[in-house]
Amino acid sequence: MITFLSGGTGTPKLLRGMQKVMDRHEISVVVNTAEDIWISGNHISPDIDTVMYLFSGILNTDSWWGLRDDTFTTHEEIEKLGIEEFITIGDRDRAVHIARGKMLREGMRLTNATKNLCDRFGVRENVLPMTDTEVTTRIKTDIGLIHYQDYWIRARGNLEIQEVMRCSAEPPQTTEEVLQAIEASDVVVIGPSNPITSITPILECGGLKKALAGRYVIAISPFVGNAPVSGPAAALMKASGFEATSKGTLDCYGGLVDLFVHDIRDPVDVCDAVRLDTLMTNEAKSIELAGEILHLAEVR
Repeated sequence: MITFLSGGTGTPKLLRGMQKVMDRHEISVVVNTAEDIWISGNHISPDIDTVMYLFSGILNTDSWWGLRDDTFTTHEEIEKLGIEEFITIGDRDRAVHIARGKMLREGMRLTNATKNLCDRFGVRENVLPMTDTEVTTRIKTDIGLIHYQDYWIRARGNLEIQEVMRCSAEPPQTTEEVLQAIEASDVVVIGPSNPITSITPILECGGLKKALAGRYVIAISPFVGNAPVSGPAAALMKASGFEATSKGTLDCYGGLVDLFVHDIRDPVDVCDAVRLDTLMTNEAKSIELAGEILHLAEVR
């Protein structure tokens, strides 16, 4: 059993390969939920949905967001009615948001809502929200404190970051389901996702770091040099006081990592790290990297 910590698009690209090289029932994924947002009365959990759609074979892997061949009739009609949705939501994707929102309003835990949806989509892997507590990553900027989705999608990341903050009514706690998955795992893999907005929110959940202390942890860098493979990780790392490099990524994880992996092209040296080709530009590259990570897990 391997448990993955996932968010954004980097780790899902690795998971695309992992489902080809290992028993899919042996995969657990703990997913960031600090980017969740309610839009038009419906609940969007972007990182959960990316993983769920990937495992069910319907993810749009051109954008790594939403469903393949979705339509946008409802979104277009809503805009005609003068209601702004700064995230373009497909019709079938919206149905998932409606269903999840209804379950949550009726008092269901996000963990159970996620399982219900995964069961409907025939997902064989164990997909788990990092917490059932509502927690949000907000970005402090010159225009105020805004949701991460406002920063990245509405403002396209074109705002200076003063601070990255996690906001919740109560401290988020790791769920029993997540703790059980980690306890049952031989290895935990921190995928090549944004360290600040995808991975750190998971690590901040109460009980998670203690659970990881008893497991062998492999982490994969999302950086090549001082540039992330995708997304705003560099600006977020700098704003959080870390070097925007593979070395900064390892520092960000605060001694939790037993084996660190970064790219063969990375000009930054990380002591005792393993170098692999981490640029998963297609499915074959994802499968190749997945096989190498699986081998590292087996020979640890």
